Amino acid sequence: MSLLLSHSPKIFIRKPVLVRASAGRSSSPLQTPPCFVRGEDPCGPDHVELRIAYATRLFPKLIKKAPVELVYNDASDAAVTTIGSSHGWVASLMHDVGTLRLHDDLNPVASNSDPKRISLPPLVTLPHCQTQIITNVSLSSLSPEEEDCVVAVKFLGHQLSFCRPASQSNSKWFNIKIDNPCFFSSRVMFSKRHNMFRIPGAGGQLIGSWDLCEDKHTPKFQELRYHNLPELSKAERETMHSCFTSEHLVESRSTGETFLVKLFRQTVDGTSLKVKGTKLKTKGVMVFKVDDHGNAVYTQDIGDLAIFLSKSEPFCVCASFLPGVLPNYVNILDVRELAYFKLTDSSLISYTHRFKAPYFCPPQNIEY
Repeated sequence: MSLLLSHSPKIFIRKPVLVRASAGRSSSPLQTPPCFVRGEDPCGPDHVELRIAYATRLFPKLIKKAPVELVYNDASDAAVTTIGSSHGWVASLMHDVGTLRLHDDLNPVASNSDPKRISLPPLVTLPHCQTQIITNVSLSSLSPEEEDCVVAVKFLGHQLSFCRPASQSNSKWFNIKIDNPCFFSSRVMFSKRHNMFRIPGAGGQLIGSWDLCEDKHTPKFQELRYHNLPELSKAERETMHSCFTSEHLVESRSTGETFLVKLFRQTVDGTSLKVKGTKLKTKGVMVFKVDDHGNAVYTQDIGDLAIFLSKSEPFCVCASFLPGVLPNYVNILDVRELAYFKLTDSSLISYTHRFKAPYFCPPQNIEY
């Protein structure tokens, strides 16, 4: 059995220091606000120049270089494809050799001159599974260089795989075959509070959790019961039923709260989802606070928190620690959309734009 399960992964999360007071009344931030790649320009044959924008106008924009294959890789014959991001680390799949690599090039505080590359062991495909199409990746801690960090990779379909990158010589994949089809297209996230990787089932009826401290393939299931559902008009119900719905599990590490976010999106101009490059536009968002007993309570008030959804692992931040970040908002970034949903009154602002690297990067510690 994999060494991954031979001892408990004691996840070490550094306590974030958000504001440092200086002399007088001024203060300087010790973390960057959430950010994303707003645009890119060619910079030589092998690199692109990234324009990184922060979730607050109070923080200056950043210009940064990255390898071209991390940005321009959406062609069907691309040798390398970016397949997700977690804690500011972007994961790429090298199709010819079947291996994953973690990069910090898109991280705003990472070195431009000496970016980090961490190669993972060759993927192992379970019988009747596939490992070429990946739903997302999740890291159990802030950096894959930490001794107990576990990387989870959720493939489209049955397979869920884990490995511990820091093991180096004996690092290998521990593979699980998921039988319940409601998890086939869902995304994996790591819960610091439960010390488990968790996946919300399609439709939001179940949450599956995998405890890496136990040597078993069978997940723990939590069945959700919904409360305080809003009264919807006939038009609102018809709109929701016509939407493509996705479920996202988000944990606030500062408050310990867990939220299930339902994202409702429609195709633009009636294009089928099966058509490559289909444009999706957000039509609505519903947020439910989930407790340990499976109660999912609809809410329009998440207090000081702001939620960030993208092709990266979802995350929450405390807006009061990051001046300029709006509380009680769900921020949405996709390949062709940037949207802001205000929970208080369900108002939505949406911008259409082509994002080559649609990943929100969570706050990063600034070294002094």
